[in-house]
Amino acid sequence: MVEHWIPLLMVALLFAGILSGYPVALVLGGVSTLFLVTSDLPLAFSNLMLTRIYANALNNWLYIAIPMFILMGLLLERTGLARNAFRVSERLLHRLPGHLSLTVLFVGGLLAATTGVVGASVVLLSVLALPRMLEAGYSARTSSGLISASGTLAILMPPSVMLIVLASLVAVPVGQLFRAALVPSGMLILLYGLYSLVTAWWRTRQEDTSVPIPKKQREGSSGPWRDALALAPFLVLIPLVLGAIITGVATPTEASGIGVLAVLLFAGLTGKAKLVSVLAAARETSIATAMIMLLVITATCFSLIFKGVGGDRLILATLGLMGAGDWNVILLILVMVFLLGFFLDWLEISLILMPIFAPLVSQLDLGNGLSGGALMVWFAVLFAINLQTSFLTPPFGISLFYLKGAMGDRVSTVDIYRGVVPFIAIQLLVLLLILLFPAVLLL
Repeated sequence: MVEHWIPLLMVALLFAGILSGYPVALVLGGVSTLFLVTSDLPLAFSNLMLTRIYANALNNWLYIAIPMFILMGLLLERTGLARNAFRVSERLLHRLPGHLSLTVLFVGGLLAATTGVVGASVVLLSVLALPRMLEAGYSARTSSGLISASGTLAILMPPSVMLIVLASLVAVPVGQLFRAALVPSGMLILLYGLYSLVTAWWRTRQEDTSVPIPKKQREGSSGPWRDALALAPFLVLIPLVLGAIITGVATPTEASGIGVLAVLLFAGLTGKAKLVSVLAAARETSIATAMIMLLVITATCFSLIFKGVGGDRLILATLGLMGAGDWNVILLILVMVFLLGFFLDWLEISLILMPIFAPLVSQLDLGNGLSGGALMVWFAVLFAINLQTSFLTPPFGISLFYLKGAMGDRVSTVDIYRGVVPFIAIQLLVLLLILLFPAVLLL
């Protein structure tokens, strides 16, 4: 037991630093430096760490796609293209029961399939949809839950930034992971839609809550051609970017660059390509990318030093004491990730845990017909679905903070927390289905 106190202390200091509110990247870097200096690791370990940083982060061409996808999402929001798509979608769906719920879900899916940026999706849907839903008689709880869940689709649905990071960590082709992630993404949209229809039907049984589309918004429509132009950026970007990656026609880096160019062209055609908006999107992209890459570098150091001081042996010993078989290992990992999601963001969880668990999972024999790359794709999808719940689970679900920040006092924190519970349950149901029926990912 004495040999395990160093990795245990390392984990304890990490959580103490994170819970203190200090920036996670600096906590990871500080803890890594402290244990590199104070442990008995050889001097050559420093050279190994620098090599790993260069190979895993600075020389990884896949990470170049991250700022491009972030920029694409921010441009869609800043130029007003996403707002136009929301208004047109509401007009087209207004005859359906619960049309506002379906509009939020539809636009959330469009944003997810083109950008992979959760923050932009949740804030945009909050500003556009929440006031309308409250006016139409939706409860604050139902509205905030649907908006948070719909905006969070961007973290799982390709071209998700999270999937790009996971593909690098488990060493599988990103196009293969994108293709597999389409299955749970589609299941989530379907189940969210069914839940929205059921709740809308229940509301209409209680009272007539239909509210017409505002006159100003009705007059904004000038026929099908203008509606088609408003939806065109998304209808073109999805097959252009996502289709090119999945079919292997283009790499994620190439496809992301083409996507940014296409958004700028559409913004120019609609007269919305203002220099101020483009510069603001570029500035936010630079900040977000710098944060992600700093986390990648410091988490690489932490994972390597954690293994160096015996952290991987500690985990294996713990699993051995628990009598964990191959399936129990998978279940324990998923439970651990779910619980950590209450306190940590997806990026920290991925960068810290995946380098430790991926080699372990690759050696498992689960008897489900999966091995090699297919096994790792399945595990990465399970990991991703589980991580998606971290955006919704109180008290630190980042999507909940985005919505609260956008709406202020118009919706209470309690309503937000209660509203996301059904959607967390739906996500866990999809996780269970993928866990039990892995073959659906290979169709």
